[in-house]
Amino acid sequence: MASRNTLPLQERIPVANALNRASHLVILALLAALLLYRLTSLRRHGHPWLLAFLCESWFTFVWLLNLNNKWNPVLRRTHPDRILKRCEDLPAVDMFVTTADPVLEPPMVMVNTVLSLLAVEYPAHKLACYLSDDACSPLTCYALMEASEFAQSWVPFCKKYHTRLRAPFVYFSQEPGPDAKLLSSDFLQDWEQMKNRYEQLTQRIEDAAGECDSLFLNDESLAYLRKFDRGDHPSMVKVIWENKVNLVDGLPHLIYVAREKRPKHPHHYKAGAMNVLTRVSGVMTNAPFMLNVDCDMFANNPEVILHAMCLLLGFEEETMSSFVQCPQQFHRGLKDDPFGNQFVVSQATAGLGWDGIQGPFYLGTGCLHRRKVIYGAAPGHEGSKTEVHGKLKPHELEVKFGNSRELKESAGEVLTGASMTSVAMKDLSSSVCAAQQVASCTYELNTFWGKEVGFMYGSTTEDVQTGLRIHAMGWRSVNCRLDPPGFLGNSPVGGPASMTQSKRWSTGLLEILVDRNSPLLATLTKKLSFRQCLCYLSINVWALRSLPELCYALLPPYCIMAGTSFLPKASEHDVIVPAMLFVFYNGCSVVEYLQCGLSVRAWWNNQR
Repeated sequence: MASRNTLPLQERIPVANALNRASHLVILALLAALLLYRLTSLRRHGHPWLLAFLCESWFTFVWLLNLNNKWNPVLRRTHPDRILKRCEDLPAVDMFVTTADPVLEPPMVMVNTVLSLLAVEYPAHKLACYLSDDACSPLTCYALMEASEFAQSWVPFCKKYHTRLRAPFVYFSQEPGPDAKLLSSDFLQDWEQMKNRYEQLTQRIEDAAGECDSLFLNDESLAYLRKFDRGDHPSMVKVIWENKVNLVDGLPHLIYVAREKRPKHPHHYKAGAMNVLTRVSGVMTNAPFMLNVDCDMFANNPEVILHAMCLLLGFEEETMSSFVQCPQQFHRGLKDDPFGNQFVVSQATAGLGWDGIQGPFYLGTGCLHRRKVIYGAAPGHEGSKTEVHGKLKPHELEVKFGNSRELKESAGEVLTGASMTSVAMKDLSSSVCAAQQVASCTYELNTFWGKEVGFMYGSTTEDVQTGLRIHAMGWRSVNCRLDPPGFLGNSPVGGPASMTQSKRWSTGLLEILVDRNSPLLATLTKKLSFRQCLCYLSINVWALRSLPELCYALLPPYCIMAGTSFLPKASEHDVIVPAMLFVFYNGCSVVEYLQCGLSVRAWWNNQR
């Protein structure tokens, strides 16, 4: 029998896919037959026939892209119990939470996300949580300070009773157990006390939203924040809580960050905020791994970081796992997905298929990164002398990372592997000045930040662009699909919000396609595999798909008014091909939804 220390931390499990492959190939063959029929009979018909041929050629191309996505799906099985026994000294993790507007993103949403992260199953002295507040809001800072106070009792409560749900708003939305009589009196008493404290916390923060003037003037840092406009203010870094004695079962570090903003300096939206968090954490805690989540995406599985570590540390070569991406899944999403924005089926089919190629895309939240990869490290064995492996000269570090001495030193440690084994973290208050320096709006001038270092600029979908840069360097990524899900977020619940989100995504993905960092160029000039390039193309052409789909949808009414047709007549034998294509395509699509536990109504809503 194998020793516990030799058992793998993760396993790659190919998903049986023969039936799906066969059905998808049948659809491809029917599409090819339809195109051949169109081509051979083109002269006998008018312009509608030609337009239908062009649209169907596009549909065939898109189907080939989807076929590539779904061809060899892979599941990953992780063993967090083994990593606890194998790794005596787990690596440190810096956790990033980003928020931009206390009105659109209420502080209590952020508070629950932060509390769920502070309570994860991981040594507390190896964790640091950073909140980026792009609104420089005193209300957000106040809410974080209140959350820190509440966490002093919430985190021990979660660890003591091994609660699975560690976001209070979810945990207290249900009764303590199926049969309260079987629960201990101590637990019921503690549960009631914690619920009362959480309700008081909620009330204080809601009251603060309406009484900003009188409340915030009593605190020096909050009064300082009130002096500035959200788009014109200096940088501010405030240590809310510090685990000074490095207690394993204590409370992780908690730091508030408001980067400097000036009207004449571009702030690069979320990518800029993420780069500031990367630099601030680099001079304060410098953990070799970084987790980032949106403020509305709480940790639903308390062992999510342990599962991710199994994937980051479980391969013989670290090239196989530059980052670990958890699927975007949603808490209490609308029934039957009426706005088609939950992407359950695409993540369960194409998402698993990407893991069988070069890995899933970076989705901007629910992701653990290697800091060295974000810093631009090329893949290679430990100790190899690649572009950023080994000792770098001070001038090279300054060109890449800027003129902060502390950041250059910490970046050098990361790139040479010196920070892989985490040690007791230094006094955070001593690095606040350096942190404020690297959070200034002019720090990135004449550096590689946003280009070859950090999170990429130039697209509204900076997450996908950053993941593309990583894959183009030759790194692979890994999917972390857990039960229960690692993270749960909120999806837009209204039509206008969903349309705005879709417009931003489709526009940003199209920008990447025509950018100098296009996946086509990355395949030709860099190390992006051809099949991974096709994966990126399948989402980059999202905006372009609307044109042929609209044209095809307008063909029937046009043909009715013009007295012509773009399909064979029902009495002709040739009608069999489009009829079979219609039945096979929709049948396979419905089956995919049913296999994912969704309804036919959900399928219909997504077709709309």
